[in-house]
Amino acid sequence: MEKPILSPNFTIEDIHKLREYNYHQTKNLNPQERMDYYNSKGLEIHKIIQERKSQKYKSF
Repeated sequence: MEKPILSPNFTIEDIHKLREYNYHQTKNLNPQERMDYYNSKGLEIHKIIQERKSQKYKSF
């Protein structure tokens, strides 16, 4: 399944598309693989958030 294209207004339909995409990415993974998948994605997002926070504080 291809990565969904989201609308600029981010509607409930976009959330449904993301959930369906995520389901297809993880449906055949065993529990350990699924945990590794979510942990790696979570760490990526955590790094992005931390970078944005540090940039925000540097601008003050």
